[in-house]
Amino acid sequence: MEPEIFINLQRRVNQYKEVLANTVKYREIWLASLRQRIVDTLEAVINGVGLEAEVEVRSEMDNLEAVVLSLGAMKSGMAERVNESVRRDLVKYNGALVYQQLFNGKVIVLINYPYIENYGQPRPPKTIAIYRPEELREPYFIRHLEEFIQEVTNWEDFDDDEPNQRIGFHFNFPSGGEPDADTPTDKT
Repeated sequence: MEPEIFINLQRRVNQYKEVLANTVKYREIWLASLRQRIVDTLEAVINGVGLEAEVEVRSEMDNLEAVVLSLGAMKSGMAERVNESVRRDLVKYNGALVYQQLFNGKVIVLINYPYIENYGQPRPPKTIAIYRPEELREPYFIRHLEEFIQEVTNWEDFDDDEPNQRIGFHFNFPSGGEPDADTPTDKT
């Protein structure tokens, strides 16, 4: 066989080997410095702005560790009536900002939304971005925290004034009190 026919294949094989080598390198960087730099940066920022939060490392799985900035949990103010004399408080989890190692050594940044146990379904996490270790710089942490606080604030301040949320009266009569053409009406 002519060596020229292997050019594209060789290029792909080289790229594959490079990706595998990067995975090893990214994991080494996480252990050597990145994990602690994330912890230190998050703690400095929350202390600097007076945000009550806890930063912890979750390391149940090697090479799939996470640094989690959690706003904690508290009584939600709602309670289940177990019987006439017993009430069980529902716990509200206030949300978290997560820096999670991926299988390939890159870091995914997620927002875990607040939720109240036994009250609806928790909203799925929001992915902010995926980074190579060298891409995570201090300005990104500030931006991630700003986005996290904005999302949590929006969750806490939920109402139907949001333009993309059509519920209740606004769903059936979106503008000027006239029903949507697609909305069935009972005219019997």
